[in-house]
Amino acid sequence: MLTAKKFKEKEAAIEAVMQSVKTKETGARVLSLFQALLVGKLYYKKSGKTIVVVSKADGEYFIFDVVNKEKLGAINKRKLKKITVNNKLRRKLRSYIARLSLENDDPKIRLSAIQNMIGTTSEKIIYDIREKLATEKNSSVKDAMQTLVALVEIESENKEIRMSALTNLSESLEPKARNKIIGLLEKDDTESYLEEDKDILYAAIKAKRKIDERRDTYAFFEKIFFGLSLGSVLLLAAIGLAITFGVMGVINMAHGELIMIGAYTTYVVQLLMPNYIEYSLLVAVPAAFIVSGLFGIAIERGVIRFLYGRPLETLLATFGISLILQQLVRSIFSPLNRSVETPLWMSGALEFNPIFSITYNRLSIIIFSLIVFALLMLILKKTSLGLKVRAVSQNRPMARAMGIRSEWVDAMTFGLGSGIAGVAGVALSQLTNVGPNLGQTYIIDSFLVVVFGGVGNLWGTLVGAMSLGVFNKFLEPVAGAVLAKIIILVFIILFIQKKPRGLFPQKGRSAEN
Repeated sequence: MLTAKKFKEKEAAIEAVMQSVKTKETGARVLSLFQALLVGKLYYKKSGKTIVVVSKADGEYFIFDVVNKEKLGAINKRKLKKITVNNKLRRKLRSYIARLSLENDDPKIRLSAIQNMIGTTSEKIIYDIREKLATEKNSSVKDAMQTLVALVEIESENKEIRMSALTNLSESLEPKARNKIIGLLEKDDTESYLEEDKDILYAAIKAKRKIDERRDTYAFFEKIFFGLSLGSVLLLAAIGLAITFGVMGVINMAHGELIMIGAYTTYVVQLLMPNYIEYSLLVAVPAAFIVSGLFGIAIERGVIRFLYGRPLETLLATFGISLILQQLVRSIFSPLNRSVETPLWMSGALEFNPIFSITYNRLSIIIFSLIVFALLMLILKKTSLGLKVRAVSQNRPMARAMGIRSEWVDAMTFGLGSGIAGVAGVALSQLTNVGPNLGQTYIIDSFLVVVFGGVGNLWGTLVGAMSLGVFNKFLEPVAGAVLAKIIILVFIILFIQKKPRGLFPQKGRSAEN
């Protein structure tokens, strides 16, 4: 009986329940029972010793029927007694849960069960796996099954079985498979082992080399992905700067703080809608664009418009504004970092194999940055504002002569660039904590991207951001984070010596001047 005090009696009860499984329906019920027992949610009523599943919510305890999971209502905890298990029973429960999960129709659950069993030496489990190999249709699950069996068969005394196991393990990227082969190669009696059977040792060396080659290939793709992820962040951070810098010739040192304002806007939006976190980013993106855009217009109308043609004074003024904005958020939100929740649809990862996966939050930011880039290109190419912005950037005096209000264009351009900086803050809030110094981390990199790609050229900003992101991720493991940034800086300095106007120089009389 599961309600017995002695663990031996509980073990006998668990085995009896497991042996009673004859159909999928029974297996599903037993699986639910074992899972509840393993996580400590299985209790019994002191009066009558009826076994129930217990869940705690809002300080109350609710009980559910073990078989049909029907809610039976609230109960005083004093009327319940928890069914405890020891480590031996936990191991047995995990083994049974894995075996029962193999009958599930969902291949993800079956794969998870196999991965949890990898490393086991139970003959019963291996026998079950061999039987299911013939009927398994999902390739990922089948590969995991073959790895599990091969990890046991590699210890066989039969040479052919060991050679077959090594062949199967060479196709697996499971860390335990590689570790098993390394252990085989690092035996103390390698020399005598080599004399006895050279074929197995050579097969092990070949298997390890094949696994390492595949690991290196996926490591390369992983660096590319993380490089593109960093590049997408740099693109969002720099694209607004490329607009203001290219059109107005303003070195805006407060650009990083506009990114910070967008991140704090995301934090405030989530505070205002705590029960709708899944939709918070859909609200935060336009909100951050508007808030940062308004700050940008205020900065341009209040300070920058009086300093056109005086780049040094503009730089100092915007640096002062950046300090003011930092102190403003410190006064409102305190100097402590704030954490922004990630919606469930951005959580988790797309797993290709045990060593290579793509996180959904970074993948979402890559896609989001490209969407922002496309929309901005659409605005600049297909709208009246875009036409005026291009006219002013190419030849300001002629644009004025044609009746374009360059002051209005400057304000709108600065607001557009600032709004995109705010959107970049929304993206960054999903990768790091939100704090007063958030923008300072990316301001220098943003300027490097703009200068490298070509001042005022959006395609140059895209290529420059992605190139520097990937380049940085390949350098970091070799040179370290700090030295990698120094190398990139030196590279850009040397590059600018050869091509002062960047990869994609802007065209027009003003640009040439």
